[in-house]
Amino acid sequence: MRVLPDERTTPEQFEAFRRMTPEKRLALGETLYWSAREWKAAWLRVQHPDWSETDIAREITRNFLHART
Repeated sequence: MRVLPDERTTPEQFEAFRRMTPEKRLALGETLYWSAREWKAAWLRVQHPDWSETDIAREITRNFLHART
């Protein structure tokens, strides 16, 4: 995967992550995960305005279940 120069993790960011407790890093990861699901839901609502919330939830679950990096 190609990373743009302004998306690279800086040494200062690495140090900030190292100083965090495991609990804080886990909370940060959880926040990112749930934010990504919300963004995906918003995108699906735009792409498929005829879908019900059940359809959207099902598609998000399918996408995240089979996601790859």
